[in-house]
Amino acid sequence: MTSAIKDRTTAPTALGRRPSWQLRARAFGAMFRRDFTVTGKELPFVLAQVLLQPIFFMFIFGRLLTSIGFTAGTYASLLFPGLLALTVVVTAIQGTAFPLVVEFGYTREIDDRLLAPSPVWALAVEKILFAAARGLLAGLALFPVGIWVLGSIPYQASGLVLLVTMLLLACLVGATFGLVLGTFITPDQINIFFSLLFTPLAFLGSVQYPWPQLAQLRWFQILTAFNPITYASEGMRAALIPGVPHMPALVCVSVLLAGIVLFGILGLVGFRRRAAD
Repeated sequence: MTSAIKDRTTAPTALGRRPSWQLRARAFGAMFRRDFTVTGKELPFVLAQVLLQPIFFMFIFGRLLTSIGFTAGTYASLLFPGLLALTVVVTAIQGTAFPLVVEFGYTREIDDRLLAPSPVWALAVEKILFAAARGLLAGLALFPVGIWVLGSIPYQASGLVLLVTMLLLACLVGATFGLVLGTFITPDQINIFFSLLFTPLAFLGSVQYPWPQLAQLRWFQILTAFNPITYASEGMRAALIPGVPHMPALVCVSVLLAGIVLFGILGLVGFRRRAAD
């Protein structure tokens, strides 16, 4: 079975030539549409899954604690960009990692896609783009939810270009990191591993605090610098509330681009290895 898949995805066709780029593009588009169709049928459940935690975060830390005087009234504006980054990245990670673990599991559901007239790397790219699209959808949905829970959200028209850039980069870094997890973690380990991973991602990602303000706690500031969500959170703050201390936007963009390249390469290597097993 493995050799047959390899031949279909890498070798010339029976006519002595490789599938045309039009055929490959149609196959790629068909897989992308199928994933969106399946997600569309489950959209209410998907949105409930990805938005429930941010809603509680915003209500407790941004509304409740503010109303009883335990946090400043401006804390909600500080919190929202961090929650936006966390939601986008984690949703994209889940959108790649969990489906791949299932498809590369004992049933080998991925084999049907590997028989398509597309190179193996194109299947991995489709997984990345689809997961990134899910992350972007979750991020966009968080804006009206934030207005509903908090009453208002921070916004700067001058930061719109940076905001869109950060949303796209956060989606892609999450999707590529999810590709790494989905191809290097075994099915019986993924739930435990993700449970252990989520807490550091959520609380060491500058979601609840600005990174420059950690200078008094230098060791913790250095530790958070290894979390890609830190750069997504700080980039969102630079776009939405530029008056608050934050990392330079160029640093955030550069680190996220480097993360996309690094995780993308590792993920493609893992995907090819699992596809050939």
